Amino acid sequence: MMTPKEIAEQIVKTLDGKMAHDLKLLRTTDVTVLADYFVICTATSTTQIKTLADEVEAVMESKGETKLHREGYRSGGWVLIDFGCVVVHIFMEEARQFYNLERLWADAEEIDIAPLLEQN
Repeated sequence: MMTPKEIAEQIVKTLDGKMAHDLKLLRTTDVTVLADYFVICTATSTTQIKTLADEVEAVMESKGETKLHREGYRSGGWVLIDFGCVVVHIFMEEARQFYNLERLWADAEEIDIAPLLEQN
């Protein structure tokens, strides 16, 4: 079984591998009981949102981590995937600006994900 940090890092790597934009990893342990980490990213199309969500679910399931809940998959503008200790938010740009989770969770610690990204 993976730790919450390992789950979050694997999700970041998976999203990066599928060309997600503006990836953020927030450690929310000290600010909410909802999850230990939030992963937030932007997709360029509704098709990419579904691709990103499907890939995250497939990779995590292959590692023995199944989602508890998924919302928004059919709506098109965003998807939320709840793995219990990690919640993934995939947005179109307009929806991301509207919900502005970075502002909402401004007290959360932003984790440096540069070492996890393929471009490095």
